[in-house]
Amino acid sequence: MSDSTVTEPEGREEVAVPRAVTGEAPRGPLGRLRRPRRPRLWFEILLIAVSYWTYSLIRNAVPEQRSAALRNADWIWRVEHALGIGVEQSVNHAANSVTWLIIGMNYYYATLHFVVTIGVLVWLYRRHPGRYAAARLVLFATTGVALVGYYLFPLAPPRLMRGGHFVDTVMAHHTWGSMASGDLKHMSNQYAAMPSMHIGWSLWCGLTVCALASVPWVRVLGLLYPATTLLVIVATANHFWLDAVGGVLCLAFGFSVARAWYGSLPHTLPRRVPARTPAPAQALSP
Repeated sequence: MSDSTVTEPEGREEVAVPRAVTGEAPRGPLGRLRRPRRPRLWFEILLIAVSYWTYSLIRNAVPEQRSAALRNADWIWRVEHALGIGVEQSVNHAANSVTWLIIGMNYYYATLHFVVTIGVLVWLYRRHPGRYAAARLVLFATTGVALVGYYLFPLAPPRLMRGGHFVDTVMAHHTWGSMASGDLKHMSNQYAAMPSMHIGWSLWCGLTVCALASVPWVRVLGLLYPATTLLVIVATANHFWLDAVGGVLCLAFGFSVARAWYGSLPHTLPRRVPARTPAPAQALSP
């Protein structure tokens, strides 16, 4: 065995692990916290539930600031037209003209945001326990920094713009969809559109699956998922293109946090949790 790697004991899957990853360095309390460890199911369920509840509470507690949100939407719309990308209205109207398509998009927007994200977390927990904590940190940091965006830059979605002539597809087709539409609109801050966490979360899912899945077609699906989500959030008039850019920037921040904490990106960590190595015995004084 070389000096730069360690292997797990006999009876476990052997994984060559850099010593910096195994927790041998840095030492001390901080080093132990940064060392990948086997996730505990009860703790993860509790952590995710409490974290999402806290995120929703803070997001919805941010003042809606309707006037500022509408002014910001007008500004975003002007910027996109200046850049030549202000085609959300055309996409919205084209999708809305095909009833079965837009109804499917409404349900996609309402459900897959949660279902796929939870599914990827469960898959990581079961198949990649050594990478789970780092990947979860990316997701949490991404979501946390999004709250700053909601507070500093309230933004109305296209469907709520003054004179924007967008179709609120949930209202138009009477589907159960966005928490910010229909009877559910009072349960969610309607002016927290920037950044788009539909993009932040779906891109996290897509990159995670593409990097770690062993089946080629599953990796392809991983890449298609955020691309399809981008089309859906625009077609349903819930976001501008630039909201998606905000989501990407938040995800980049999340990866930076995980890289700084673990010294590595999640997909480069060992798949299994490395076995603890005993501290070297100190020589007895003569």
